[in-house]
Order: sequence, then structure tokens, then C-alpha cells
Amino acid sequence: MTVTLNPVYRYICFASLLALLLLCVLWELVLDPLVPGGSIYVLKALPLIFPLYGVYKGNLYTMQWSSMLVLLYMMEGTVRWYSDLSATSMYLAMAETLLSLVIFVSAILYVRPAKKVARATKKQGK
Repeated sequence: MTVTLNPVYRYICFASLLALLLLCVLWELVLDPLVPGGSIYVLKALPLIFPLYGVYKGNLYTMQWSSMLVLLYMMEGTVRWYSDLSATSMYLAMAETLLSLVIFVSAILYVRPAKKVARATKKQGK
């Protein structure tokens, strides 16, 4: 059985992942770093580099694990959104949370048809 996947979700996921990566780097180096002049916290963006190629290609497995990875960024963004004192940092955290949510939802929607077909195939095999 072949399954048709919606490439729009893949493009949205990739663009949001790239935007989240850039946001994390710029946030900790330029926009509102925790330590003036930039800090080692910029390394939080490093895990976002790993799924870039797989998400760009539309790899189902990469989409699945990257959707779980961005939940960490959603958590960090939510915590900093409500706890940071700087208004700039609060807005950046809001953007991080929203980008993470977009990545999560678009990855799930991209993978969903393939998971339905796999489930139906498994059910027929029993």
C-alpha cells in the first residue's frame, strides 16, 4: 500500500525548525543573552541541527523523534515565558513556545496518514 503524505506539513515543519534554531542562537548570543556578550547557553540549539536533514527530506522516523525533541524547547519556552523578568526575553520565549508547537503539530500531521496505513496493514496481517 502506498500512502500520500502532505508536503505542506513537511515544509512548515522544516521552516519552523530552522526558525527555532536561529531563534535559539540569536537569543543567547545577541538579542537577550543571560550573560552579557553571549553565553554558553547557545549550545541549547545544538540538538536542533540533527533532525534538519531528515525533516527536509520528509523521513518519517526523523519526524517522529524530532516531534518529541521539540517538546523540550516548548517546556523551556513556557518556563522562561512566565519566569523571565526581561520583556524581550518573555517575547522570545513566547516565540520559542509557538515555534515548538508548530513543529510538533506539523510533524504529527505529516506522519499521521502513514501511521494509519501501517496500523491497517498490521490489522489485516493478523
